[in-house]
Amino acid sequence: MSDTPARLLKLLSLLQTPREWPGDELAERLDVSPRTIRRDIDRLRDLGYPVEASRGSVGGYRLVAGAAMPPLLLDDEEAVAIAVGLRAGAGHAIEGVDEASVRALAKLEQVLPSRLRHRVSALQNATVPLTRGDGSTIDPRTLTTLASAATGRERLRFAYRSGDGTRTKRQVEPYRLVSTGQRWYLVAYDLGREDWRTFRVDRVGEPYATGARFTPRPLPVEGAGSDTGRGDTGSGDAATFLARSMRRMQPELRLDVWFGAPAEFVTARLPAHLGAPQPDGEGGCRLRASCTDSLEWVALRLALVDCEFSVEGPPQLVSYLEGLGARLTRAAAGAGAGTEPRQGAGPEQG
Repeated sequence: MSDTPARLLKLLSLLQTPREWPGDELAERLDVSPRTIRRDIDRLRDLGYPVEASRGSVGGYRLVAGAAMPPLLLDDEEAVAIAVGLRAGAGHAIEGVDEASVRALAKLEQVLPSRLRHRVSALQNATVPLTRGDGSTIDPRTLTTLASAATGRERLRFAYRSGDGTRTKRQVEPYRLVSTGQRWYLVAYDLGREDWRTFRVDRVGEPYATGARFTPRPLPVEGAGSDTGRGDTGSGDAATFLARSMRRMQPELRLDVWFGAPAEFVTARLPAHLGAPQPDGEGGCRLRASCTDSLEWVALRLALVDCEFSVEGPPQLVSYLEGLGARLTRAAAGAGAGTEPRQGAGPEQG
């Protein structure tokens, strides 16, 4: 193989296999001399690839971990597997890897050949994820379109459905995507309304980049939420802007909840943004936190902890739980007085 760039790529592809390659075997694979292999290894090292050599009759070369992540070469099967995994991680807003998943997916799909894009879409469409139902599922193609436009500073057009069902067409300058762990939001400057807005991504439809470039505007330090008033101009952070917007849209709940279980047990079953409860010294724990989530969602999450709990506040949450408890009691009583449950209606147990 006389083409040096092509040979280096082939050599790199071989070295990224997790094994040690004897120099003679590499030379045979690439149809060159062992001396050429040694020169090519030096070239890869100059490019930042950490290639380690071991001496002796069974010595060879292998790629090791370095200070920085070098570019990876993937075959077709590896590229499809990674793209499907990233789509799953990005589409369900998995806390901790959500934004990184979208960035990586946007980069990967930008360079995927059309034949591989078709395979990824076919596999994605043929599978149905089992989710817990406490977050929104989003088409990853929507996320990658928004992420690419924000990164490339390209104006977007999309259809948007507001909370009351009103449908509008929007043209925006996308700033950032932000995940709350439950949902994705787009922070953008709305050209039609001449103001900053936050958009729930699960309500965005048919997004496409217009090709028109823009210079990013400074994000307001004090910003308005979706379809609310203006904020003061300045330099701000997208996550902080979104948090302020959500506080304006949803009243803050100050939680005071006692759980009849150890703090470690409860912490593992609560969303991270609610914080960690503190042990009470008697085998239970107490959570004091503030959030802007809905009463319905908070009540459900507290019940899903699966232990005894008592809500001291806020009063509106106590009232909602009383009503919910009464409805559940009536539902259970009605089920006992009804017909016998159908046989075989549930999933088969292995």
